[in-house]
This record gives sequence, structure tokens and C-alpha cells, in this order.
Amino acid sequence: MNKKRRIGMLSIILVPAFVLSCAGISGCGNSGSEETAENVLTTLSRDGYSLEQVVVLSRHNIRAPLSGEGSALDTITPNKWFEWSAPASQLSVRGGILETEMGQYFRKWLESEGLFELNYHPKDGAVRIYANSKQRTIATAQFFSAGLLPVANAEVEYNAEYDTMDPVFNPVFTYMSDDYSADIEEEINKIYGTAIANLGDNYDLISEVIDVQKSDDYKNGVFTGFDVGDSEFSFEEGKEPSVKGSLKTACQISDALVLQYFEESDPVKAAFGHNITEAEWEEISEVKDVYGDVLFSAPSVSVNVAHPLLEEIEKELTTEGRQFTFLCGHDSNLASVLSALEIQDYNLPETLEKTPIGGKLVVSKWKDKAGQEFISLDIVYQKTGQLQEMSLLNDENPPGIYNLKLKGLNADSNGLYKAEDVMDRFDKAIGAYDSLIEEYEAKDAA
Repeated sequence: MNKKRRIGMLSIILVPAFVLSCAGISGCGNSGSEETAENVLTTLSRDGYSLEQVVVLSRHNIRAPLSGEGSALDTITPNKWFEWSAPASQLSVRGGILETEMGQYFRKWLESEGLFELNYHPKDGAVRIYANSKQRTIATAQFFSAGLLPVANAEVEYNAEYDTMDPVFNPVFTYMSDDYSADIEEEINKIYGTAIANLGDNYDLISEVIDVQKSDDYKNGVFTGFDVGDSEFSFEEGKEPSVKGSLKTACQISDALVLQYFEESDPVKAAFGHNITEAEWEEISEVKDVYGDVLFSAPSVSVNVAHPLLEEIEKELTTEGRQFTFLCGHDSNLASVLSALEIQDYNLPETLEKTPIGGKLVVSKWKDKAGQEFISLDIVYQKTGQLQEMSLLNDENPPGIYNLKLKGLNADSNGLYKAEDVMDRFDKAIGAYDSLIEEYEAKDAA
């Protein structure tokens, strides 16, 4: 049973509770460590290497909460949410400004590396900007391209009907069987069961911040409290992995609170009048990080739901004449791709989120003086303070840059891998999908 605690108090009991709740979650918590510091960079450049190509997989930037006015978000708290500058789920004005700033930062970097000329007008096929067909992803790509190529009038490609999910970005199961579903649930419980069970303190904190006991839902008995043991999973072909219960409800609130914290200039107002610490904001955000990991980062899930996007990224890395690719999707896309590629656990500093809003997986191809090719994999993101202040990004104020490590492969001192090793890893992750189907079809036939 979780103890009741006062908001704003970091007692000696809270610290171990927070550590325990991170068990099994890569990237959970953002206080940093010695290992983390070794991966933190101040530039995307690598001395002594020439940049040949860049492929970026981006999460959209700041949006309004997915549920709008009149939803459960309004009835589970007596408090009034931030007045969003966009309708539910759509990119906010702040999100557009921040993404333009990020595009400008990439433009300056690409110019400094000689990949782009000043006021670059790409040749046919040299640059591709491709977004999922949701408003927030298309708009993010538009704002990024405005900063990246301000005089080129670059086209943003999207291939599905507007406001629907493009199959490339849609993290749904494209294969399912009864045995496979049962194995997924067993795997999730094995990897993340302890983390889910230890969310009790996080739930208590969220309940107090939103003043849930004063809400209509609580008074009417619609909501009776969070329960760490009520998760009900569902895995169906053609649908995203899903969970019912407290984890889903708390994730929706966590998401809205974190977005409000980025948008609202007064942190006390962002917490509905409660004066909470940065560590407690991390604890609120942790709920949705656990939710994302549980649904999209289990290995047997990620190789399935990320399969079309892995193929798309590999295709971009091998397209002749391509200099720069920007693919804009969602946190589920980044989580599943990183899991399928077997990225080592990571811990991003100066951000509340494991997959930061507007965060980017940057896959860069390099050549050394002998002509040998290498690849780096970095996460680039605007730090919490940069999101709140909308500060310009430059060499003196760089975004967060974190060099990712691949399990089972050795990087050099610059965080670079031999290009063929990284491409082999893509082949392995893509091939794992076919192997998975063969395995379970054989079980069904037996």
C-alpha cells in the first residue's frame, strides 16, 4: 500500500521509491549518471570525418492534449486546463516556433559540414521531408522545413488521407496469433511488471496535483482511485497494442500535465496551484514513459509494429543521391524503432521525458580520410528549459544531444560504428519480423 505524502516534500522515503519505480525502464528518470555523462555531446559534428548523409526520425513537437474540452480530462479534475492555442491533438503555436528553431539549428550544422550550401535549393531527390498524415506531424514537418530550407519552399510529403494514420508510421500489429499474444503479455509482465507495480506513488502524486477528490468523477463514483494491478492488455492484428485500466487513465493525465508545464509560464499554475519540484514533475512524466515502454518497447512487439518504418529508414539510407531525410511521426515510432534496433538503455539529462516532445533520432553517415564509412546514432531534443523559454539554439546554447549505443557492437571514441555493422543491425531487425511469423505459424501448424 502506498503512503500518502504532501506535494513539494522530497522526503528520504521518496527517493528510494522513485528509484524502485524505474526498475526495468530504459531512460526512466533524468538526474543523470557517470555513464550518461559520457554519452552527452555538445555538437553533432565529428572531428576528422566528413558528413555524407543524414536521416532523422522525429517526434512531433508540442501539441494540445489528445482529448479536448468535455472529455474525461475535464471531469476528473475540478481545475481548468491551460487555454491551448490549437484544437485537441494538434500542434500548438509554441510547438511550431520550437520546431522552426530546431530546423534552423540543423541548417546551420549541415552548412558547417558542407552538406548544404548557404540558402540551399536541393537538387531533385536530395532532400525528402515525409510526415505521417496527422495534423501535428504534417505541421511539425512544415515548421522544421521552414527552418531547414527557408528559401526552398520544400514540399512536405504525406501519403495517406489527411488525419488518418499512414501505414509506415502506424504502430499496429500486422501479424497476430493466440500464442503470440500470450507470449507478448508474458514478456511485458516479465520486463515491466515491477515498474507498473511501483507506480503507486506516481499515481498518488498525480491525484493530488489534479485535486481528484474534488472532481465530478470522484464525487459521482465514476472514478474511485488508481490501482496498479488493474491493467488489461489487448493485442489484435490491425490495431496498436493497448491497455485498459489505471495505467491508461494516468497516462492521459500525465501527458496533459507535462504539456501544460511546457506551455504555462508559471510552474505553480501548471500544477494547478501546487508548488512541486522538478523531480516530482519527472515522477509525473514517468507514468507516460512507463506506458510507452510497456506497449511499444517489448522486443517481440517492437519488431512487429516498427517493421514498416525500419524498412523506410533503411531505404532512405541506401537511396542514391539522398542527402537529408526528415521522417515525422510519434513517440511510439521512436520507442519501437529504438527497441527493435537493440539500443542500450539510456538516460537523457535535462528533460522530463524518455522520448522528448520534438525529439529526434539522428542517423548520420560519415567518411574518414581513408574513405571508410561510419554511422552515428544520436537523440537530439530541446531541453525542458529550452521548451519553456523558446530560446534560440546555437553552438552556445545547443539542444540536448545524446549518443546512443547499440547492444553487442563497439563504437569508437567518437561514438561511431562501422556503417556495415549498423546496416546489418537494420537487416537483423527487419528480418526478425519474418522470423517471428515463421515461428508462430509453425506452432499453429504443429
